[in-house]
Amino acid sequence: MSTHQLPATARTFTQRFSGARRGARLARLLAVEQLRAWDVPFPETEHAEAILAELAANAVLHGHVPGRDFEVRLVLRADTLRIEVDDTRPDRHPDEQPPSPDGESGRGLLIVGALAGSWGVVEGPAPRKTVWAELPLGGSAGGVVGVSAPAAPPRQGPP
Repeated sequence: MSTHQLPATARTFTQRFSGARRGARLARLLAVEQLRAWDVPFPETEHAEAILAELAANAVLHGHVPGRDFEVRLVLRADTLRIEVDDTRPDRHPDEQPPSPDGESGRGLLIVGALAGSWGVVEGPAPRKTVWAELPLGGSAGGVVGVSAPAAPPRQGPP
């Protein structure tokens, strides 16, 4: 009888933030510091910062319920960084419609789709939803041995 065991080492960072713009900014700043502490290379850190900024801003602007926080989770594996942002509006999924050419907003998911290898949404546990993005890493990320994060059906963002 053969059993397949996943390596037990992955680096994770999880933190809750207030559902305000200040919370979104703090989430981005703390995540970048964590990635630097994990020795994630600069280009990937910069891409992760842009992805997290967009997902956290969406959590605050579109997924906020007064009095409830949002949560950020980073999972670093050997070849992938998974960025997850939980909010408390499972009824509001990210809008994948093309932005208005004259609009000043609505391009965040285009940025996420351009930088991430894949991204999507997972509902639950109630009353939450998780918007996630996976960023491929160019090589070994700080010597971390890879493990699988909770499975989420891949859904490509807009081209």
